[in-house]
Amino acid sequence: MKVKLLLVLVVLLVFPSVMDAQCAMCRAVVESEADGGTAEGINNGIVYLMAVPYVLIAALFYFIYRKMRG
Repeated sequence: MKVKLLLVLVVLLVFPSVMDAQCAMCRAVVESEADGGTAEGINNGIVYLMAVPYVLIAALFYFIYRKMRG
């Protein structure tokens, strides 16, 4: 198990272009637009995708806390 994880980590570090292929495409779209509307939409989408897991985990811990408290 540890060997597989180490192998994946080494491959991702050796070939960083594999990891950020989508980011280059998004950057090209954002840079090609003059008014910045697409950039704002992409930033809002990133914040939304980042916030949802944290909210779900916080709600889970809240319900566990209430259940354990009695």
